[in-house]
Order: sequence, then structure tokens, then C-alpha cells
Amino acid sequence: MKKFFLLLLLSSGMTAAYAGNGNGKTLEYLQGDGVYETGVMVFLKGLKESIWTHFDLFIADAKALAAIFMIIFFAIRSYEMMVGDKKMEIMPLLRPFGLAMVILWWGIFVKVIAFPTDLVTNQTEQMFNDEQTIVNDLRLKRADLMLAVANSLYTFQAQAEVAEKESDTWYGQAWDAVSSTVKKGISTVVSPLIELKNRLTVGMQLLFTQALELLGIWILRIAVYIIFMLQIIYSSILIILGPFAVSVSILPAFRDSFSTWIARFVSVNLYSGIAYLIMYLCGLMQEYALTSEISKYKELVGEDGMSANLEKMAWFAGNGVLSFGTVIIVFMIGAICMFTVPSISTWIISTSGISSATSTFGRSAGTVTGAARKVAGSFF
Repeated sequence: MKKFFLLLLLSSGMTAAYAGNGNGKTLEYLQGDGVYETGVMVFLKGLKESIWTHFDLFIADAKALAAIFMIIFFAIRSYEMMVGDKKMEIMPLLRPFGLAMVILWWGIFVKVIAFPTDLVTNQTEQMFNDEQTIVNDLRLKRADLMLAVANSLYTFQAQAEVAEKESDTWYGQAWDAVSSTVKKGISTVVSPLIELKNRLTVGMQLLFTQALELLGIWILRIAVYIIFMLQIIYSSILIILGPFAVSVSILPAFRDSFSTWIARFVSVNLYSGIAYLIMYLCGLMQEYALTSEISKYKELVGEDGMSANLEKMAWFAGNGVLSFGTVIIVFMIGAICMFTVPSISTWIISTSGISSATSTFGRSAGTVTGAARKVAGSFF
């Protein structure tokens, strides 16, 4: 009995702490400081800038290749003019020098090419940040109302079970003389115990609800992080190995390799801007879902969270989950939408290499997932 009362006190203390000013800190601890954790987003941005500083790893090799290809190019042109197949033209002969200058100033050239896409990224990121401020405020407000619903369920279920005990036949007939004392004893002793049992039951519902929401939000986060990591990997490889594409394009047979590299680099660099735009649109959906659920929670517990509707609360408790599911569904939709970023990028800048690389990544991920399922099946 002592352990039972101790558990009751601990449970009440934890509920009070969660319901107080620490609710925001608790939600931040359980689900992160936002729909997308700020620390991870800052890390991804810093990782991109860090890797891009290594653009000159193969500059010396590319310069050597460019010099060799220029000798070959001028030899071919000289022979063609000597045999009379080509006339003397100045502009085609200046192209290799221009490509060599691109290699020499590769870091500046990359920044110039990336500048328009960076403008798009900065604009869409600002839109996304403004929307997430609204969404995070709604998340805290919704968490407070969910806690108010749980507390109301604790009280209502305890009162219902006490009323059931008071209506038992042994209670009214055998103890008429001391009925008031028994009622008082049940109210003061049995009611807290029943409330503790109900707290455990409702607490499991609340735990299951939080687990579902945490699963949904992490699926969305993983989708976002994968897209940004793909952008970092692809763009870094293009930047580091790009000088080879420039040097090879000196030869007539590979003339289009440089323009193809530019198209792919711009397409990959658009990932960030498109991703932030989709995250902004998903933020609007999240705002709608949170606002919708907040209004429904207010119908259950009132505007102040203290005037609960018993009939609607009974219907809601029968669902087994203390959530209406709208927010979880929106998180899943957002995760699906994030994987459309590579395709949308190719709509703007048409490239085939990036789409095939993304498809290969998807097939590889599917293979790894299938293997993981087989391994898990062997254990369970």
C-alpha cells in the first residue's frame, strides 16, 4: 500500500511538472525543438560549406590534362587547315583558352554558377522559417490541450468507478449506520487509488499517441535529411571532379561535357530551394492540421482546458489513441512529397544523369530494406 501511494505521488508530481511551465521543454525533449530539428539543419548547411572548400583537390591534374588536350586540339586543327578541310577561324581556337581559364578560376566560377540557385534557396528558406515559427507555437498549444484531455480522463474515470462502488448492494444495506463514514472512506482512499490506475491506463494511451506522432515526425525528418544529404553528396562530387569535365570538353568528341556538367550542377543545387519550398507548403498543411485538432480539443475540454464535455470525452476515449490523426497523416504526406524534389529539379533544368542516379539510390535503398527485413525475420 505504501508503494502504491508513493507511485501515486510520483505520478501526480510528473503530471504537474508536465502541465506547468516545463511543458514546452518536455515537448522539446521528446520531439525536438521543431518539426525539423534546428541543430541537424545547421549541421547539414555547415557540412555543405565545409566540403565545398575542397574544390581544388584535382585542379592540378585537370590543368595537366587540359594542357595535353589543348596540344591535341591544336594539332588536329592545324592538320585540318593544312590539308584544306578547314579555313582559318579565330574564335574556335580561343575556346580551349577560355576553358583553361575556367579551371584556373574554378572556385570563383562555381560560386558564380551557384549564385542564382542560392538566391532561390535563401528566399524559400526564409518563407519556411516564418511558417515554422507559427507551426511550433501551434505544436506547444496542442500539447497543452492534449495534456488537459488526459487529466480530464483521469478524473472522469475515477469518479465513474467510485460511483459504481457506491452503488453496490453490500454498501447500502449492511452499513446503514456508518454509511456516511464508508462513503467518506471510499472518497478519500479508494478514489486516489482508482485515479492512479486510470492514470496508468490513460498514460498508456498518451504514450501510444506520442509514439505514433514521433514515428510520423521522424519519417518526415529522415526524408528531409536524405534529400539534403543527396544534394550535398552530388554537388560535392560535381565540384571536386568538375575540372575533369571542363578539360575533357576541349576535345571535339567531348564538346558537350562542360555544358552537361553545368546543367547537372544547377539542377542539383536547386534541391535546397525546392526542398525548402516543399517544406513551406507542408508547413501550411501542418498549420491547418494543428489548428483543426486544437479546435477539436477545445470542444472536449473547453477554451481554458478546465470545462470538459463528458459525453464527447467518452466518445474520444473509446478511440484508444488521444489524437485525431490529422497531424500524423500530414507528416507522412510531407515525407512522400520530399522525395519528389529530384524529379521537380529536372523539370526546371533537364538532365538525365541526376534522375538515373536518384533512381539507382532508390533501388539500392529498397535492396537494403529487403535484406534488413529478411534478417529481422530470421530472428523473430
